[in-house]
Amino acid sequence: MMAASGGGGMGEKVDDKNVELFLGKLLRWGVLLAALVVFFGGVWFVAESHDVPQNYRTFRGEPVELRAVPQIVDQAIALRPLGLIQFGLLLLIATPVARVLFSVLGFALERDWMYVVFTLLVLALLIYTLTSRSGI
Repeated sequence: MMAASGGGGMGEKVDDKNVELFLGKLLRWGVLLAALVVFFGGVWFVAESHDVPQNYRTFRGEPVELRAVPQIVDQAIALRPLGLIQFGLLLLIATPVARVLFSVLGFALERDWMYVVFTLLVLALLIYTLTSRSGI
């Protein structure tokens, strides 16, 4: 690839430093966005249920409508507080997965095929553990 004469353009040469900077920004913004969504949903949840007595002696897991990704997205789009909290947690989980995915792209652009293969194995393992019922 040819290096661009300016700074930060699309034609700029891909190297380790550029990939690392991009991945660092991706992680920072992903965690920040997830934290903001969880915080907003949490504040909204507390505001709506501040006068409802809570029983913390018995553990109750998430409601049925918040146990699958499509349902969580639907609840978040409907601006339901618990849906927003769950969606923020999904964003938090998706952030390192996106990092691995973009690492594959970065290694491919650098033509570092050995690392592409290793990173694809890591990505496959991540996807398997996130989607299987038993994990590893």
